[in-house]
Amino acid sequence: MVRLFAALPVVLALALGGAAQFEQDFAAHAHGANQSLLWGPYRPNLYFGLRPRIPNSLMHGLMWFGTHDYTSYTKVRHACDTGDELDSYTYTELDARTGGVQVIKDSKNNVVLKTEFLKVPGGDAGGSWGVRISGAPIEPEKGSRISIINYFGNDGPLGFLEMENEEDEEGIVGDVKLKGSAQGLGEFAIRIENNPHNRELSPGPHVEDFGERLHRTQYFGAPVKPGQVWQAKTILTNSYMAGLQAVVEKYGQQSPPDPAVLFALPNEIRYGANLLGFQKTYEGSFSVDIFFDSAASPSKMDSSTLTAGLAAASASYHERFARTFPISSYSSAEVRFAEDITSNMVGGIGYFYGSSIVDRSFAHEWDDEDYVERERKPELTEPNVLFTATPSRSFFPRGFYWDEGFHLLIIGAWDNDLSLEILWDWIGMIDDDGWVAREQILGEEARSKVPQEFQTQYPTYANPPTLAMAVTAYINRLKAAGVSLSSLDVTSQPHTSVDSSTSAETLSSLHVFDAQLAQQYLTAIYGRLKRHYEWFRETQRGQIREWGRDATSRTEAYRWRGRTADHVLTSGLDDYPRAKPPHLGELHLDLISWMAFFTKTMGEIAEFLGEEDDLAEFKGNYDNIVANIEDLHWSEEQQMYCDASVDADDESIHVCHKGYISLFPFLLGLLPADSPHLGPILDMVRDPAQLWSPYGIRSLSLTEPLFGQGENYWRGPIWIQMNYMALQSLYKVYAKEPGPNQVRAGEIYAELRKNEYEATGYVWEQYDAKTGKGQRSHPFTGWTSLVTLIMAEQY
Repeated sequence: MVRLFAALPVVLALALGGAAQFEQDFAAHAHGANQSLLWGPYRPNLYFGLRPRIPNSLMHGLMWFGTHDYTSYTKVRHACDTGDELDSYTYTELDARTGGVQVIKDSKNNVVLKTEFLKVPGGDAGGSWGVRISGAPIEPEKGSRISIINYFGNDGPLGFLEMENEEDEEGIVGDVKLKGSAQGLGEFAIRIENNPHNRELSPGPHVEDFGERLHRTQYFGAPVKPGQVWQAKTILTNSYMAGLQAVVEKYGQQSPPDPAVLFALPNEIRYGANLLGFQKTYEGSFSVDIFFDSAASPSKMDSSTLTAGLAAASASYHERFARTFPISSYSSAEVRFAEDITSNMVGGIGYFYGSSIVDRSFAHEWDDEDYVERERKPELTEPNVLFTATPSRSFFPRGFYWDEGFHLLIIGAWDNDLSLEILWDWIGMIDDDGWVAREQILGEEARSKVPQEFQTQYPTYANPPTLAMAVTAYINRLKAAGVSLSSLDVTSQPHTSVDSSTSAETLSSLHVFDAQLAQQYLTAIYGRLKRHYEWFRETQRGQIREWGRDATSRTEAYRWRGRTADHVLTSGLDDYPRAKPPHLGELHLDLISWMAFFTKTMGEIAEFLGEEDDLAEFKGNYDNIVANIEDLHWSEEQQMYCDASVDADDESIHVCHKGYISLFPFLLGLLPADSPHLGPILDMVRDPAQLWSPYGIRSLSLTEPLFGQGENYWRGPIWIQMNYMALQSLYKVYAKEPGPNQVRAGEIYAELRKNEYEATGYVWEQYDAKTGKGQRSHPFTGWTSLVTLIMAEQY
């Protein structure tokens, strides 16, 4: 892994006794494997945009609008936005190593667009690629007239980008040709080629006054500061709006020219231009191909090889999907749905670069008499890079810690090594203190999508440590493959050789089947992940002795920092009912449960790596945490697990609200199968008057006074990832292991799994607690995509 191996000298010197050749072998191996992931649609906030995993390098973006009237130009499609009112934009197949297909339905402009992307490996700069953008009317009898703009920008201070065609005030005849050089890519050429069978545009008013512009490709080039290519839409639309008033004055508002020439780029390349846009208007069905030819790659595509390559990649995708997720018992429509949501999970992966805003001076604590709030001092950090999945391309196109662990479950099941690349970047965000920001808002483009009050991150605030879920899933894949590191000769070379001919499927699982790579990866992440674990234990510690609480351990209790009167945003369950009023003596059941899970994961890594002293410590911590869950959080009176707080008499009390939080020891599989507390939990889960619904488990019981109240974010609605956790625990623990509730757990599992799939006809952030109707963010192709794993029973 590219960034991983940049950090290896110290790790390997300690682990391998300074085996320099070993380090070189692994670095070369990682570079070869990583080439297949260099390019991708890593601008997930756009309907379609390509970039490499290189800061300040070449970026591509797609824009379009209708020219069938004089108003559609005000709704240029570029960044994913529900305000555009598209019917849908869905990847129907996508492999991050080969390419994929996206279908975009835009009824407002009567067009269905298809973006097809194909990589061609070769050379040492990520290879070449081809894109086909095609369109057809949704309702042919109404006609369709679409103006397409493809732009390319060199986003860094180095390199160049220029048009090879001769400038012409009426536009470019034939193919568009560019050449350039960019950081990390070397020299390259770009071609835009229209299908010769595209229909010629029907002329509208006054087109004869504009020469051949109606039938040519229009263009515009502008100089843009490094890091500002993301503002391409504003720059390009301003270029054709600048001359609009003069044209309207000439012809009058009652008889303006054809929109295809009225709203056209001005055919001008300004001095120092590093952002180039190319516009062509199409009528009816059409297609246009774009080719990126790396000078380092011997492979060059044309339209015929692109057609053949796309067909082969599509067939390979469907065949591999069927083997990876054996769900053939479902209908063909249901299988396509699973392919769609899995592809959209991959299609939401982005590469981000930039500074974030952190305030290290602020930390709010309820009822802390010694705390004095200081002036807030948010500051920009040094730039960072992050390769990450995103919850929603329209609403949340950035990295979220709470979500990412779930994302990596589905990504890892499809492409293990891709998930490890993403996990590595997240672990790389852990600072020297062990903290990682709960939201990764890197750079101006990312911040443009976030309200200002939510942009600043605080180093005392945590989030559920779901990265541990991704590590656990990886270790489970190693165990399933029969990989053991206990007797490994760590100085031997990787067993698998990698070059440009290595298949995408082989590249996706190198770290599963090669024990050398597995050992190296786990060794490399272990130290920083351990530091993160210790940060949780130190900064999120709760109080036991201060309030006279009896517990097995005097230290294992936890409280989320950063809560307000009505929210604990850091918990991820924002408005779920908590203690009223907030108190410094609160203890949070969900956090102590997460800490038990995190501790167990750290123990599994330590065991795999033979860190016996650490393993013993983690086992001791785990036993103490689980014991304290019983001592501090079980309410015999309520027959449920609860938060704890302190009343007006300074007495410790339970704060009980039936819902997801009260289920956490069950959701994370912390209860033994013979626990006397499992029965009451299953009663609560299966009771239709409380949490059970035909659409999944509700977040809050119908019997709770706060059900459906306020924001109603976590006060009733059904969340897929929480239902996945319940299914996982039922499947792997409670329906599997002998115990008094084994049969009942199996029955609940079967019912819940059926409900879970049938309720999910469309991909939303959450589902109504009573009707099952999708609501909130849409499309939400993050953890909702776990439905594929539910269908395949892969937990």
